[in-house]
Amino acid sequence: MKILLLGEYSNVHWTLAEALRKLGHSVTVAGNGDFWKQYPCDIRLERRPGGKLEALRYFARTSAAFSNFRGFDVVQLINPMFLELKAENITPFYHMLRRRNGKVFLDAFGMDHYYVKACIEKRFEYSELVVDGEFRNIEDNRNSVRDWIDGAKAPLNRMIAEDCDGIIAGLWEYFKSYESDFPEKTVYIPFPVPEAEPAERFLTQPDGIIRFFIGIQRNRSKFKGTDILLPVLRNIERTHSDRCSVVSVENVPFNEYKQMMRSSDILVDQLYSPTPNMNSLLAMSQGLAVAGGGEEEPYRFIGEDKLRPIINLPCHYDEIVEALSSIVDEGPNELYRRKKESIAYVRKHHDTQAIAKRYLEFWENS
Repeated sequence: MKILLLGEYSNVHWTLAEALRKLGHSVTVAGNGDFWKQYPCDIRLERRPGGKLEALRYFARTSAAFSNFRGFDVVQLINPMFLELKAENITPFYHMLRRRNGKVFLDAFGMDHYYVKACIEKRFEYSELVVDGEFRNIEDNRNSVRDWIDGAKAPLNRMIAEDCDGIIAGLWEYFKSYESDFPEKTVYIPFPVPEAEPAERFLTQPDGIIRFFIGIQRNRSKFKGTDILLPVLRNIERTHSDRCSVVSVENVPFNEYKQMMRSSDILVDQLYSPTPNMNSLLAMSQGLAVAGGGEEEPYRFIGEDKLRPIINLPCHYDEIVEALSSIVDEGPNELYRRKKESIAYVRKHHDTQAIAKRYLEFWENS
């Protein structure tokens, strides 16, 4: 197959591309590298700072690239907003892809119309937008509603979802967001997680000091919950100074982030997610425990009835303190069990070659 993966979130498309290439397929990844994270891609479509002049240059570079995006058997879009353009200006590029290529698929990997709609309709016990049945009235959430419910991104998303050949959801909550509207063409396929080296190389028995690691996205701290998680960790570090330490990093490129994370024991990740996202899964693949989203319903959804590696975090400060403090108090043996189960969980559910074959099967049968 000749495959175009357009756009990038959290290195998912590049990881999938490498697995597909090992199976003998020709794959091109085009995108902006997910902004400052600088993930690899074959064709860089990146809008640089520079006002209207750079906007024109970006449009020209994108148009030139799209003139060569023809003859692909499969085109897969990371999101309805797969280019750094206004929603209404993306529509012609979508139709161009549709005319010149075979099948077109849409990823449900993050924020979009159907996910925002599911959140505000309270289909989940909690989410980034709604906690305890109440809308979290922060700027990111107001912007999400404005853009994806009331704005031009909503009709773009609906048009692509209705027109495309299939929709691939990478997490339980994204699948639940699409399945009621598109039951016949929505499928759940887990994120592929690379294991470049045996994970046991990074698996260490805690030596009495438990090392917490947290990554901060500067402009999305309240949305991700790190505005709560980091103070909790600093509090625990003060009260358990002889048994734990905390490392926080902010907006560092992916390769640097990965190296810094490896020397830790526990990644503390998104507060309002019920499932482990790509960042959590990457940490788990390298022998870290994860404190974040580990609700029971997603475990049941994937048929996992034994492994429970994730320290599931509640949404409120005092309860988070209690959950993370208990890990410190339980000591290294329980943490080591979780670290080993993290590796087993990723190998079982996120093996790159197995995931690539599931994509191929879905593409071919849609």
